[in-house]
Amino acid sequence: MNRPSSRHFLTASGLALLMALTPAIAQEPAVPGADAAQEAANNNQPLTAPDSQARQQQVMPESFADLVEKVSPAVVNITTTSTVSTPLVRGPQLPEGSPFSDLFREFGFPGFPPGEGNPFQRGPQREQRSNALGSGFVISPDGLIVTNNHVIDGADAIEIEFFSGKRLPAKVIGKDDKTDIAVLKVESSDALPFVKFGDSDRARVGDWVLALGNPLGQGFSASTGIVSARNRALSGTYDDFIQTDAAINRGNSGGPLFNMDGEVIGVNTAILSPNGGSIGIGFSMASNVVSKVVEQLEEYGETRRGWLGVKIQPVTEDIAESLGLAEAKGAMVTDVPAGPAADAGMKAGDVITRFAGGAVEDPRDLVRRVADAPVGEAVEVVVQRDGKPVELKVTLGRRELAEGTGGGRVDSAEASASDLMGMTLAPLTPEIAAELGVSRDMQGLVVQSVEPTGAAADKGLAAGDVITEAGQHPVATLADLEARIKEARDAGRKSILVMVRRAGEPRFVALPVG
Repeated sequence: MNRPSSRHFLTASGLALLMALTPAIAQEPAVPGADAAQEAANNNQPLTAPDSQARQQQVMPESFADLVEKVSPAVVNITTTSTVSTPLVRGPQLPEGSPFSDLFREFGFPGFPPGEGNPFQRGPQREQRSNALGSGFVISPDGLIVTNNHVIDGADAIEIEFFSGKRLPAKVIGKDDKTDIAVLKVESSDALPFVKFGDSDRARVGDWVLALGNPLGQGFSASTGIVSARNRALSGTYDDFIQTDAAINRGNSGGPLFNMDGEVIGVNTAILSPNGGSIGIGFSMASNVVSKVVEQLEEYGETRRGWLGVKIQPVTEDIAESLGLAEAKGAMVTDVPAGPAADAGMKAGDVITRFAGGAVEDPRDLVRRVADAPVGEAVEVVVQRDGKPVELKVTLGRRELAEGTGGGRVDSAEASASDLMGMTLAPLTPEIAAELGVSRDMQGLVVQSVEPTGAAADKGLAAGDVITEAGQHPVATLADLEARIKEARDAGRKSILVMVRRAGEPRFVALPVG
């Protein structure tokens, strides 16, 4: 499958130059529907889509104009101002790594002696003001505004321009770089028109959507399309993106993606593009993720995500077979350091199949659901252990507090080395452990070499890896491993589950025993 040559995020900073070329045009105060929008705000009512035959019958409307007119008063342009430093002395520009760069950095350039005036050393700096643009939307009559974190990150000042043309300064209430969401606040003497979040899980591929924002600094702009795909992940732990072909460009960052009911089902965040422009592949963070983050930012000024305290990996078909599982679903526990899961009795090798009453599909599903769970409350977790379900009660910790936090090659051969499953293995000694940078107290079998065409190589094993478990039992000697392999064969298994540690980091691998 061919992939785009590059991935461009909709950063507001990319518009700094555009502001001088294409300034945003403020809208006239007198806009259609403005009185109705203000009346709704005064009554603490969100803006909603107008009732229409097309909306009732869920068919393509003749026009989106009524919907745009209805929800536009809640959409805002965001201008940020930041201070950047540039050197007063401009020297020659040499590529990083040039053979001359180190020379000139140490001894200076002709006309620039070493020290303060050296263009390769920190000298006098000149501060300059830089402007950038983005989008956002109002979610409460008292002035709460949602946007992307990257729109306002590093800003010294933030100004909000409303659809009516009114401008107000904003302050940051809270931000979350994990989901790229930020909440701002403006002070207004009048109630502000606002919109509400919809249920993004109800969005179907093929549904019509409307994107509003400030693309390329051109001011308030609308684009339409459909939901192209759901549950997309880019690079974040908590990613749940709606993919759409509605035109999204730089400056749309932080703007809303509406369904036909006038509800926000996504926050426009990123695009995939070979040239930085819209090619019909845009991504909006799903509202069911955003709304939870916004609630926490509004209440605490920060996120408070649940923390289980385990390391996990996907359950593959061969792992499922080796454990006798009916389906390759759930999240396999590879390590249980000190924390909530360890306190509840969870063990490495457990497969988490249910969390808080719902089935766990895969590790990504588990991570998101744990994050959404309340901190400090006990939840029921069901694991598969030795072919049987085991119920555990886990009191979740807080991830933000918990996060306050390559294998080497083996040169010396052990006399007791032996070839098993396409690998040369030897008992792990304290000396070899020190060489590999793992605990001297660790017990297991160190991989000295791997057959390039063998099954172990296919599973990614390499010299320097340490096998500490096989068949969910500790192994410290070659005899231990051979016994576990025999047990698997006698039980009719085609493979055996082994725990492999690389630079101390664990993962499970199913190796064939036939």
